[in-house]
Amino acid sequence: MAKRWPSAARLVAEPGSSRSPFQRDRARLLHSAGFRRLADKTQVHTAGTDDFLRTRLTHSLEVAQISRELGSALGCDADVADVAGLAHDLGHPPFGHNGEDALHEVAGPCGGYEGNAQTLRVLTRLEAKVLDADGNSAGLNLTRASLDATCKYPWPARPGRRKFGVYEDDRAVFDWVRGDVPEGVTCLEAQVMDWSDDVAYSVHDVEDGLHGGYINLGKLMDDAEEQAAVCEAVAERYSDASPAALGEALRDLLRDPVTGGLHDYDGSFRSQVVLKEFTSNMVGRFVKATVAATRERFGEGPLRRYDADLVVPERERVQCALLKGIAWRYVMRPRTDESWYTRQREILHDLVALLCERGPEAMEPMFAELWHRAPDDSAKLRAVIDQVASLTDASAVSWHRRLTGV
Repeated sequence: MAKRWPSAARLVAEPGSSRSPFQRDRARLLHSAGFRRLADKTQVHTAGTDDFLRTRLTHSLEVAQISRELGSALGCDADVADVAGLAHDLGHPPFGHNGEDALHEVAGPCGGYEGNAQTLRVLTRLEAKVLDADGNSAGLNLTRASLDATCKYPWPARPGRRKFGVYEDDRAVFDWVRGDVPEGVTCLEAQVMDWSDDVAYSVHDVEDGLHGGYINLGKLMDDAEEQAAVCEAVAERYSDASPAALGEALRDLLRDPVTGGLHDYDGSFRSQVVLKEFTSNMVGRFVKATVAATRERFGEGPLRRYDADLVVPERERVQCALLKGIAWRYVMRPRTDESWYTRQREILHDLVALLCERGPEAMEPMFAELWHRAPDDSAKLRAVIDQVASLTDASAVSWHRRLTGV
């Protein structure tokens, strides 16, 4: 039987319901406030600036679809894989990774900020769904299996390690979720979600970059210096492969019929059809190759939880890294020099400082309650961070304008 956080009160049973516990998890997530807010949170491009480009919400839906397909092919529970994909970015603040870094800079006294640790906090505390026997929030009160599937980085903060999956304040529920599993070991569903996330954003960021006119694959094919620059970015950020191996793999990828048709992309209807064919084919290629390699190692039959590890072939892993590198060089890296990128960080820094100064009267009621319950300054800062992280891109700008009068 699927287990839920043991201190949580039981919900009244659904008369005549045939839903599984994991189907209920998925429904709770889809109806949550945090999930809705993803519609106005940046993926790569600022949310609301272009009707074509992805937000955190559309990205999460795409990750969930890939995760469900990949997980089902391996015998995982489809709804657990789906929940992991839907929930994986729930803890992201306004302004994407730029906002995450900005909050981490000011959250040192309460243990830092990390989107995956915040996801666990949202799911198990900040969402209003279930109260425990003492009247405290149990968040969405998801099953252990679903929560474990969202643990991309199942370890606490460590010196020198930027990524982590739990704040000290949330260790009790984290330890219950993890049980006796060694630190750092992830279940198969979490690995499925992680690879689905890589596949989705590598392919879709390139799709968005091509449509927006930021990426020109034909020019890249003819420019050896640019190819070397892309490979350098990949080696620094995404892959352990040698520069020579990356260079050869990049040229093979650019010559591939799936990408070759995009060398003269011009935004026309026909070009958009070719672009969609690229997206579908690359996602399908990455999924099918991973299913085949995992089955080859672990055999047939249902694979789930800790029965197996996901096996991603080297060719597909390198191609995925190269797509990330292309998006980084031509879409994401140039944005770090834009004034709006700097302004985003200033807005979040200011909001944290202003809310720390003004306290609960400037916060939403639920976060003001967390402030009032906080036993010390560190916990008060965490309540402020929770409030700011919950905001969308637009509401962060609006709050800043209202609180500063500028």
